[in-house]
Amino acid sequence: MVRKRNESGILQLLLTSQAAQRFEPQFRAYRRDGRDYNTMGRLLVGTWLVIALIMFKPAIRGVDMWRWPLLLFPHINFNHPSLIDLPRFLVQSVWLLFIRQPKPASSSPRPAYRLALRRTHHFLFHSLAWLRLSVRRLLRLAWRRVPDEEAAAMQSLRLGVVEIVLIAVVIVLALLCITVPFSLAAQAVFVASLLGLAIVLRQMPGRFSMMLLIVLSLVVSTRYIWWRTTSTLNWDETLGLSFGLLLLFAEIYAWVVLVLGYFQNIWPLNRSPVPLPEDETQWPCIDLFIPTYNEDLEVVRATVYAALGIDWPKSKLNIYILDDGKRDSFKEFAEALSVGYIRRPTNEHAKAGNINYALKHTDGEFVAIFDCDHIPTRAFFQVSMGWFLADPKLALMQTPHHFYSPDPFERNLANFRKVPSEGNLFYGLVQDGNDMWNASFFCGSCAVIRRKPLEEVGGIAVETVTEDAHTSLRLHRRGYRSAYLRAPISAGLATETLSAHVGQRIRWARGMAQILRIDNPLVGPGLKWQQRLCYFNAMLHFLAGVPRLIFLTAPLVFLLLHVHVIYAPAVMILLYVFPHMFHSSVVNSLIQGRYRYSFWGEVYESVLAWYVARPTTVALFAPHKGKFNVTAKGGKVEKEYYDWVISKPYITLVLLNLAGLVWGGYRLAAGAEIERSAVIINMLWVVYNMMLLGAAAAVAREVKQVRSAPRVEVDIPASILLTSGHRLHGSLRDFSLGGVRVAVEDMNLMRDQRHMQVVLERGSERFAFPVEKVFANDDVIGFRLGQLSNEQLINYVQCTFARGDLWVRWKDNYRADQPGMSFAQILSAAVRGYQRMVSMGPAPLPQLYRLYQRVTTGLASLRPVPVQAVGV
Repeated sequence: MVRKRNESGILQLLLTSQAAQRFEPQFRAYRRDGRDYNTMGRLLVGTWLVIALIMFKPAIRGVDMWRWPLLLFPHINFNHPSLIDLPRFLVQSVWLLFIRQPKPASSSPRPAYRLALRRTHHFLFHSLAWLRLSVRRLLRLAWRRVPDEEAAAMQSLRLGVVEIVLIAVVIVLALLCITVPFSLAAQAVFVASLLGLAIVLRQMPGRFSMMLLIVLSLVVSTRYIWWRTTSTLNWDETLGLSFGLLLLFAEIYAWVVLVLGYFQNIWPLNRSPVPLPEDETQWPCIDLFIPTYNEDLEVVRATVYAALGIDWPKSKLNIYILDDGKRDSFKEFAEALSVGYIRRPTNEHAKAGNINYALKHTDGEFVAIFDCDHIPTRAFFQVSMGWFLADPKLALMQTPHHFYSPDPFERNLANFRKVPSEGNLFYGLVQDGNDMWNASFFCGSCAVIRRKPLEEVGGIAVETVTEDAHTSLRLHRRGYRSAYLRAPISAGLATETLSAHVGQRIRWARGMAQILRIDNPLVGPGLKWQQRLCYFNAMLHFLAGVPRLIFLTAPLVFLLLHVHVIYAPAVMILLYVFPHMFHSSVVNSLIQGRYRYSFWGEVYESVLAWYVARPTTVALFAPHKGKFNVTAKGGKVEKEYYDWVISKPYITLVLLNLAGLVWGGYRLAAGAEIERSAVIINMLWVVYNMMLLGAAAAVAREVKQVRSAPRVEVDIPASILLTSGHRLHGSLRDFSLGGVRVAVEDMNLMRDQRHMQVVLERGSERFAFPVEKVFANDDVIGFRLGQLSNEQLINYVQCTFARGDLWVRWKDNYRADQPGMSFAQILSAAVRGYQRMVSMGPAPLPQLYRLYQRVTTGLASLRPVPVQAVGV
C-alpha cells in the first residue's frame, strides 16, 4: 500500500499517503481529546507511523496506530516537543528498529540473527523502495515486445529531478570511494565493510540486491584499477615499468570486460514466444537452407528428416540442401526425398557465398538457416515465427545452439551434463542480455531471417570469416531489430576433438577482430550506444589471448627475474587484489550461476589463449588475412591418445611456472626476509596458474570414441512389440541414428527373439520401428534399427531428435553455481591432467609413473582396515 508511493519521497508520503488518510479519523478523535499535536509533533508522529508501516507492518496490524508513538516514546511530549526531543526521537527510533523491535502479538520467537537480517532486509527494500523504482526506470523493460509500446516505454524512461539528483550523488560518492587514498588501516576497514555488506546482500533474493552487488563490485574493482594506475608503477626502473605496464594493460582489459559484462547481462529479456494467427493462410512462406561442404551424408540425413517433419504447411515450406561439395550422392538423396538441391559452380566466400547463391535462386519471404548437423524440432517455426508477424521491423530471430554430444572439455574431463558447456553462458545468458538492448546477433545456424532486409544489406557478409555476426551488425545499422528466443528448439553435434575445437575458436576470434578493424561498432552510423557496447564486448571477448598469457606468466617476472611488476607492499596488494577478485567472483557467480560455473571461464581461456593471440593480433593490423575453415563434425576417435601437438603451449607454460615455483622456494628459504611476503604471494599465484594449466592439459587427452553417431541418453516412455503380439512396456534409455537401448522389467518373453519392433510416442501418436536385438543384460536391451522407409525415418527422427521437450529438460538440470565445488572440480581435473601428461609422456616418464603407482598402492595397503570391510 505504501510502497507504491515511495518513489515521490518521504515528505509526499507523509502528506498524501493512503496510510495517513486511513488513520485520519483516529487523528481527529485525538484532536477532540485535546491531544492536538503542533507541526513538529505531527512530523515526528507521521514519520514514525510511516517507518512502522514499512519496517514491521505485521506487528502493528489491528493496533491503535496513533497510540504507538505515545507508548514507544514516553519521554517525548508530542503536543509540544522541544529541540532536544529530536535527537531523543532519532536514538529511540534506531533502538526500536534495529535492536529491540516491537514484537508481534501472534508471532513465534525468532533467533536474534534472523531478526537482524529481517530488519536489515526491510530497511533496504522498503525504506529505500523509491531508489529501487528509480533504478528500474533506467532499464528498458522489454519495450520491444510490439512496436506500439516503444514510445510509451521511452516516455517512462525520462528522468525526473529526484532521479537526476540521486544519480549525481551516487556518482560523486563513487568517485570519492574510488579516488581518495586510504591508509593501511582505513583500507582494511573499507574492505571489511564492503565485504560484510556483500555477504548480507548475497543472502537477499531479488534483482535489486544483485544490482547493489554490481555497484559494490564496480566501486571495488575501479578503485583497484585506479590504485594500480596511480600508485604501483615503478617509474625509476625500465624493465619493471615495462612489465608493470603489460600487466596493467591485461588488468584494464579484464576490468573493461567486467564492466561491459555487467551492463550486458544486468537485465536479460527472456523473451516468450508470440502465438501465430489461427488462420494458416496468414503464415508466411519459408525457405529452409541446409548448407554443406565436406560433411558425410550420414550427418546431413537427420537434419533433412527433421526438416521434413516440421509442423508447418507443406506448401509454405521449401527445403534446400546447399551442396558446396558437388557430390552426386547428396543430389540423389535430395531427389529421393523430394527436397530442393542447389549446387553452385564455384566456391568463393565459403558458407556465406553458398547461402548468397541460394538466395538468388529462391524467393521465400523468410530464410531459415541450419548447419547440416543441427536438427530442428517439430515446433521450431511454431515457436519462432510469431514475433515476425507482430513486428514488421524484426529482421532476425536467433535461437540457441544446443549440442546433444559432448564437446572436448565435457568428454575428456568426463563432466558431460554435470558442468555447463563453454557455450552455455553465451546462449543461456549473454544473448538474452543482448536482446534487452536490441543487440542479439546472428550465429550462423538455427535462425530465421527476413529476406527483404537481408537483400538490402547485400546478403550474408563476405568480408570477414564470421559472416553471421557481421551480417546482423549491418542489419542493425539499417535500423532493423533482432530477437533471441532462449528455448532450445534444435540440437546439433559439438566438435569431437580439441584440435577441431581450437580451430573453430580461432576462426571466430579472427573474424571478430576483423569486424572490429573494418566495421567497428563503436563508430559509424545506425547503432544506438547500447548496441555499440554489446557488439564491442562480444568482439573484445575474443581478444583475451594476450591478456591471459600475461596473467599466466606475470608472477614469473618477479620470481625468476627479480623484477617488481606491482611496486607496492604485499599487504596493500592483498587489501586491493582480494576484494576485487572476491566481489567480481560473487557477482558473476550470482549472475552466471546456471550457465557457467566459477573458475571454468579461466580454464577455457587458458586452453585457447596461445592459439587466438596470434590471429587476433594479426587481424587487427591486417584484417583481410585468413580464410574460412569448416569445422569437422561427425568424426571418430579410434583410440585414446594424448595430443602432444595441441598441448605444446600448455607444457611450455607448465615448465616455466614449475621453474618459478622451485626458484621461489629457494628465495623463500635463502632470500631476504623483507621479500618473503611478496615471494609467497607470487608463489600462490603460480600455484593457481598451474591448476588452470593442469586442467587445460587434461583436455588434450582424447578419449576413445568409436561411434560417428553419438548416443543421446534419455528417459522417455517406450515399448517393445513381440512377434507373438505381446507388448512389453519400458523406457527408452538412449538413441542414435543407428539404434536404441530400451529398459524393460520382464525380459523372459524375449529371450529367444531377435527381430522385434520398438514403439515410440509423439504426442498422442505411436510409431513402430523394426529392430534387431544386438545385446541384452538384466535390465537393458540394445537394438539396431532395421531397414526403414523414408517415412519411417522421418517419424523416427521426430520421435527422438526432434522432440520439442527433450532439450529443455537438459537445460533445467544444471544446479546453481557453488564456487567451492567448482574449484574442487578444476583442482581434480588439474591432477588428472598432470597424471596423463606423465603416464602418456616419453620414456622414462611412464615407467616412473607406474613405479610411483605401485609404491603408493603398497603404502595404502598398510592402512588399518575397518572390521565391517572384511565382513566380520
